[in-house]
Amino acid sequence: MARRRQRSWLRWLIALSLLLAVTVATALWAFTEIDRPGPNLAELRIEVKPGSSLRAALQTAAEAGALRHPRLLEYYSRVQHPSRRITAGRYALPAGITPRALLQQFEEGRVVLESITFIEGSRYAELRRALARHPEVAQTLVGIDDASMMTQLGLPGVHPEGRFFPDTYKFAAGTSDIDLLRLAATRMSRELDSAWRSRAAGLPLNTADDLLTLASIVEKESARADERDRIAGVFVSRLRLGMKLQTDPTVIYGIGDAYDGNIRRRDLETDTPYNTYTRAGLTPTPIALPSAAALRAAARPRITGELFFVATGDPDGAHRFSRTYAEHQQAVAEMLVRQRARRAAASAEGSR
Repeated sequence: MARRRQRSWLRWLIALSLLLAVTVATALWAFTEIDRPGPNLAELRIEVKPGSSLRAALQTAAEAGALRHPRLLEYYSRVQHPSRRITAGRYALPAGITPRALLQQFEEGRVVLESITFIEGSRYAELRRALARHPEVAQTLVGIDDASMMTQLGLPGVHPEGRFFPDTYKFAAGTSDIDLLRLAATRMSRELDSAWRSRAAGLPLNTADDLLTLASIVEKESARADERDRIAGVFVSRLRLGMKLQTDPTVIYGIGDAYDGNIRRRDLETDTPYNTYTRAGLTPTPIALPSAAALRAAARPRITGELFFVATGDPDGAHRFSRTYAEHQQAVAEMLVRQRARRAAASAEGSR
């Protein structure tokens, strides 16, 4: 009887030893496998859908050829990081990525970033078209009017023109249009607040919105960085004297979609809320997306006593500035002479 019990205990001991040996061997294999280079010999791109579970994400990686044992990695992850969350998006998996590195990439949300550029001096309508054309932007604003969109952004009753900062924005594929607009609106709010707080004393501007509007006009009038604050100075001097701004970009904005590329005398004389030849003061809203440089120029203009400027027509985009109307008329006359000479030269060259 005792000998039988001894044999029974011996069998249990052997079985336990074997189980322990298998467990240890499996654990060693598993931990080795976690850091073993994956089977993909080249970079792979995979898409993890929003709401995907860890298992689904790992299965996607395995089906793409970047992972040998998805279930093993799932068990490892749940033991090591029970609360691990997977960030949705498009991932670029380097050649031979290890399972541990793949998990880390998922957890940190290191997705492939797309980009979109909102151009300085462009209009809100152009920004919306850029968003609508981008293949990786989720379109959620189709059929929603501007007023409702601005309410979603926490800006009820605010006109959208000029409210979005022009820059290149990086984002994960599938980011919504409203989220990108929120990002650009937040950035503009921050830049505008900074410019307003640093403004020169005594400006004829009552609010930060006035500064934003002036900056948008400066942006449209200035092709050269070294002239922005000088152009802003002309406008500020005119506002102080009660002179009309008389700036063509505002007239063009008021014409809207009917503008054909040419501005005529009748356009300057036709009254619209944006025509600064017929109305004094700033326009009702900004007319474009101003850059940070234009905001700074409007906040700290260079006041020189100049009240007029006209484009020289040279390729560098320079202007000629004047203190008196007589000087300005002379500058305009010289500019027209140069323009006619250039057109004549171009015509002669083309006829050869």
